[in-house]
Amino acid sequence: MGETTSWATGDQQGRLLELTAETSDPAKELPLRRDVRSLGILLGHVLVEQSGEALLEVVEHLRRLLIQHREPVRAERNSDRQSERGKELPTERGSEFQTERQTERHSERQSERQSNEVDLLAQARAIIARLPVEDAYKLTKAFAIYFELTNLAEGNHRKRRRRAAQLHTDHAPLAGSFRGTLGRLKAAGIDAQGALAALRKIEVTPVFTAHPTEVARRTVLSKRRNIARFLEDLDRLPLSNSDARELERQISAEITALWQTDEVRLSKPSVTDEIRMGLDPYPMTLFDTLPKVYGEMADSFREVYGLTLEERELPRVLSFGSWVGGDRDGNPFVTADCTRDALQMARKVIIDHYLRQIAKASELLSTSTRRVGTSPWLRQRVKEYEALLVSPRGRRVSEAELYRLFLQLVEIRLRASREVSSNSHAYGNCAEFASDIALLRDSLGENQGSRLAELAIDPLLCAAQTFGFHLHTLDIRQHSRILSEALAELAGVTAGSGGDLGAGAAGVVSEKSRETMNTFQTLAEIKRHYPPGSIRTFIISNTQSEQDIFNVVRLAAVCGLRIGGSGDGRVNDPGLMPVPLFESIEALRSSADVMRRVWKSAEYSALLDSWGRAQEVMLGYSDSNKDGGMLTSTWELHKAHRLLHEAARECGVKLRLFHGRGGTVGRGGGPTHNAIMAQPVGDFSGQIRITEQGEVLNWKYSDPVLAEWNLELMIAASLGALTRPGGSWGQDTSRWDEVMEGMSRKAFAYYRKNVAENPDVLLYFEQATPVNELDNMQIGSRPARRSQSRGLDDLRAIPWVFGWMQSRHAVPAWFGVGYAIEQFIAEAPGNAECLREMMANFPLFFELVRNVELGMAKADLTIARLYAGLVEDSNVRDRVFALLEEEFLRTRQAVLSITGQKELLEANTVLFRSIRLRNPYVDPMSLVQVDLLRRKRAGENTDALNYALGATINGIAAGLHNTG
Repeated sequence: MGETTSWATGDQQGRLLELTAETSDPAKELPLRRDVRSLGILLGHVLVEQSGEALLEVVEHLRRLLIQHREPVRAERNSDRQSERGKELPTERGSEFQTERQTERHSERQSERQSNEVDLLAQARAIIARLPVEDAYKLTKAFAIYFELTNLAEGNHRKRRRRAAQLHTDHAPLAGSFRGTLGRLKAAGIDAQGALAALRKIEVTPVFTAHPTEVARRTVLSKRRNIARFLEDLDRLPLSNSDARELERQISAEITALWQTDEVRLSKPSVTDEIRMGLDPYPMTLFDTLPKVYGEMADSFREVYGLTLEERELPRVLSFGSWVGGDRDGNPFVTADCTRDALQMARKVIIDHYLRQIAKASELLSTSTRRVGTSPWLRQRVKEYEALLVSPRGRRVSEAELYRLFLQLVEIRLRASREVSSNSHAYGNCAEFASDIALLRDSLGENQGSRLAELAIDPLLCAAQTFGFHLHTLDIRQHSRILSEALAELAGVTAGSGGDLGAGAAGVVSEKSRETMNTFQTLAEIKRHYPPGSIRTFIISNTQSEQDIFNVVRLAAVCGLRIGGSGDGRVNDPGLMPVPLFESIEALRSSADVMRRVWKSAEYSALLDSWGRAQEVMLGYSDSNKDGGMLTSTWELHKAHRLLHEAARECGVKLRLFHGRGGTVGRGGGPTHNAIMAQPVGDFSGQIRITEQGEVLNWKYSDPVLAEWNLELMIAASLGALTRPGGSWGQDTSRWDEVMEGMSRKAFAYYRKNVAENPDVLLYFEQATPVNELDNMQIGSRPARRSQSRGLDDLRAIPWVFGWMQSRHAVPAWFGVGYAIEQFIAEAPGNAECLREMMANFPLFFELVRNVELGMAKADLTIARLYAGLVEDSNVRDRVFALLEEEFLRTRQAVLSITGQKELLEANTVLFRSIRLRNPYVDPMSLVQVDLLRRKRAGENTDALNYALGATINGIAAGLHNTG
């Protein structure tokens, strides 16, 4: 209790130097250390206040034990690095990554290290085993809140580093920034007009999904945002001691509230709850962020090219999508009513934003016609609206304040537009609203009001052009098997009724098929009443053949839903495009041939023409990883990308790919910028859709600065991938393709034999991980399995990754990679050097290795071994853990050798530091989770224990920055 925080300072100048330090200055880390230390001190005070000194003593004792437990590991690795310095990858046929002597030395050290680890871990486990469930829960909560606070401190540090970078404009721009990308374009000989022409081809669409759902409750997220705001305020200088103390008091209050709040949901969120969560980022950050993204782009053109552009002159490169309320795949709770609710809730969110902006604009635009003029077109529109909407008695502003009067009339029309109805005052579509705002903008520009227009009107126009009245496009998704079964049932009904579906058909088919029919019929109704762009794609999960695509076409026809695009000059309806989702390895391999047959069919040709010869195809990252392992999934996705574009060019189709990437490395996650840049050269049109999954929405989009940076990264990467400045990845890659193909074959066979088709592994997975506790977590509305089958095929990729991550195995991120690389190295001299060359010049391979490295850095086999102890059959336990351990060590050695590093993440100091500091704090929660799982399986199945287990899942997810 004697420790004090260090936010208050008498040295304001020194503090400023820390906040503005250059990237190479070690002082830049001091504010982060101060935040982490001070937040830890405040948490300690709260723990003592709320639960007494005894709890803090246990927390501190465990923390010290587990820090000591990790020190020998680092010491051994440092020793190994010294002895291995200067050594090369083996190149002789039959060589191994670890020679016999190295293996023997490693075994000796490992034995000595494990003896020490066992002693320290045994002490920690003994402490936890003696704790009552309630105290185990409090212990978990203490460490979990620590992680929440650390995550907030790191988020605040990313913001301050971005601000610092913006100060040092004479230095190289941040990697991945829009300014840096324009600089590379200019250096490659692309002039300003060429860069602008390329930018006009860019269309980036983040698509928000509900699953895996953010584990934290909305009320917890709200408290985190408050703390984040206070931390940012502590960086505002000058900072008086009294201000620092007041902010510290407010942070302490929020930490206290976190301690007293239920962090685990007591019931599953409904689909409506998930819709609300999916809408939160818009008013929270995205509405304010959007103009700043375009502002940064305009500034970058000015600084790099000397080209002055108004933000409204830039092409609109961003749009947004959502699956929440439209994704039916395996979720029986998503109904036609949910889809209708999702559209209406989104409509209210965006129109309420417009109303707030109208109010702000009205406050600013007190311009009087007694002082400046207005355009005749605006005056005419005011007269028309006055006659239509209000009587003179209804005015609330002076006649001379024409802009305010006009905005009052626009507000009336907007309010009438919140609900989809036949209200005569409502706007027919967003284009009418945007026309009004553009009329106001032109009048200001013509009458010395450009500065006012830039501040109050341009952001509103930008929003209208981006969000319309629908906010985002809602995708509909269903599994191909469900669609096929429904069509077969309907075919039987229509065959018996002379081809007439009839009103009674719904009473003949199964309940599942009735819901499928209802979906299509509701979509037909929705398309008549909501903006045409609200729903424009129907995603077909697990597409295997062209028949799966044609099933959607035929179901739509049977249910009276027009899927072709149309335009009558007033309303342009994009229709409802069937979008195949190729997920399995086999499906990825056949995807180009499937689409070629679809595109060449007479039945589909007219639809293609109605869509302007455009087609979207989705690639599934997480299921392909579950099916074939990390290396094969990466390579087959890359090949499918390339071959689909070849087929599209052959058939005269404009292809847009939709990348179903997860938050974790094992589900296709990893740095988005690198993934976009790793696309095949020449096979990117500039248009891209990428899923942003529930668990990442909070840390990517909860703060305006971080949201702006995330969007900028995607835009900059898309521009870079389209133009390839400097000839990036322009060389012949056929040799590397052959290498990847060979390694993929080996990795696939090894993964299928040892994981996917190994019954021991699935049994081990269910017993050595907390995967079966997902239901107790109340994380999301969707069941973990598509059916009651216990097989791997019916287990969703999310719980598959979830279980392995929680238990610290992280198997989907690395299994099979080391084996394939080792086999390739052994084939011929020079292969090791080939891999180094690929690492330096082949972005796809670089991205693969770095993602494997990140996944492995979050794994811990010492902790994983404790989870393995939960497996009842000792033979299964020993066989599977030995298999996993062997491949983990092999892959780790491969990654270090290829990268020339001596430690995982050595080249990424920020991540290395973050994970190294987190591990000793994640470990206690893992030990508690293992202990509670053991108690539960011994028969102690109580509500209190299940709640405590849920808290461990929350805490470990926060510590590892991953749910699944």
